[in-house]
Amino acid sequence: MAPTAAAALPKTKASTGISPEEWQLRIDLAAAYRLAAIYGWTDLNNTHFSARVPGPDHHFLLNPFGMLFDEITASSLIKVDQDGNVLGESDYRTNPAGFIIHSAIHMAVPRAQCIVHTHSRFGTAVAMQKQGLLPASQKALTVMGWLGYHDFEGPALNADEQPRIVADLGARNILVLRNHGLLTVGETVGEAFVWMYRIETACRQQIDALSGGAELSPLSKETQQKSIDMGLKMYGKGGFIEVGREWPALLRQLERHSGTGYRD
Repeated sequence: MAPTAAAALPKTKASTGISPEEWQLRIDLAAAYRLAAIYGWTDLNNTHFSARVPGPDHHFLLNPFGMLFDEITASSLIKVDQDGNVLGESDYRTNPAGFIIHSAIHMAVPRAQCIVHTHSRFGTAVAMQKQGLLPASQKALTVMGWLGYHDFEGPALNADEQPRIVADLGARNILVLRNHGLLTVGETVGEAFVWMYRIETACRQQIDALSGGAELSPLSKETQQKSIDMGLKMYGKGGFIEVGREWPALLRQLERHSGTGYRD
């Protein structure tokens, strides 16, 4: 995986005990929030992107509840423990519903160093459809091998749901939360973000195609499976478009769009 853009640790952050590794993680996570705003995936201040803080403690970074995604900065992110308790000082609180889902996955799935969860327009629309993601486009087929489903149990406020979320994710990196939204995981912020880009684009193409009213072009089972298998190879570790390699370019896009304020 290509390294993210390097950033020096400001003295003000060093004095508060934030390591260079955590500060870089904060920069990447803040960038993911800002990019989500650019791509139109936000739901005011609802939904969450979270990341595990490097080190032996079960500490995680989360957005402050009350800030819009395009306001998030590296220093404004809240650090919480595995129970969602805020560590340190902040003028904001967390959304308890959000961390019910995130904490379960972070604690049970070692590769889930970052989790991206959205209530986006197109992702939620597909999550509402009985058949889910249709095997009707290249974009859909190439993510299908990475995709699972979790049935809606109401707003995520009950810890009893956590084992079922983890089981439904399994070894996959994308989870359609039926009647709710989308969720992706990655070993880095870049991986989780790009998985979300790929599933959200597939959902958008499906909704656009169905909205046109014309009959969809059918694909043979052989073609479907060939495309799914290709997706598993090309997006996986060592694949020629390994998910997450796009992250440095996405950071450049963000800075062209709105500068470097996310690093503050």
